[in-house]
Amino acid sequence: MEKHTTTPISRKRFLQLCGSIAAGTTIVAVSGAVAGRMIRRDADYFWQIDPSKCTFCGRCEKECVLPVSAVKCVHANKVCGYCDLCGGYYRTNVKDLNTAAENLMCPTGAIKRKYVEDPYFEYTIDESLCNGCGKCAKGCNSFGNGSLYLQVKQDICKNCNECKISKVCPSGAIQRAPLDRAYMLKDG
Repeated sequence: MEKHTTTPISRKRFLQLCGSIAAGTTIVAVSGAVAGRMIRRDADYFWQIDPSKCTFCGRCEKECVLPVSAVKCVHANKVCGYCDLCGGYYRTNVKDLNTAAENLMCPTGAIKRKYVEDPYFEYTIDESLCNGCGKCAKGCNSFGNGSLYLQVKQDICKNCNECKISKVCPSGAIQRAPLDRAYMLKDG
């Protein structure tokens, strides 16, 4: 009769096995150094920012694993007042209302505005220029109605198992969301 022995699985091998399990599965580790830690490989869950919790700390720009953050500013058109003096477009204490770079909030020029009629302007975000710094959203939320806010763009995000930004987010705004809530919208 053959004798069978059981060898404990190493943490590294356990994590490798977890990674090879089919998408749509959630595994909870219950032993060793990974006790109580959830490893989520769900294909239907995505990292997202809850706009009601975001403090625009600037960490989305600096902490993303991508060279240019997957976090981008978006504009809630229904909420916007289309003002000439937009808190997300202009820096504070601007002496002249002109579009010189030193007067603008966005360091990359990602916010574009188009004249509609006096005193209204339409604001749009050039996603290819946005670095996710959140300066415009912070200005809009401080001096405006909050129509500019941040979202994780799912077509850019690597959907890391443990989002590096979520680990350093001081307000806990970055969280896993199911596919049907992959883009949390700003209430208006």
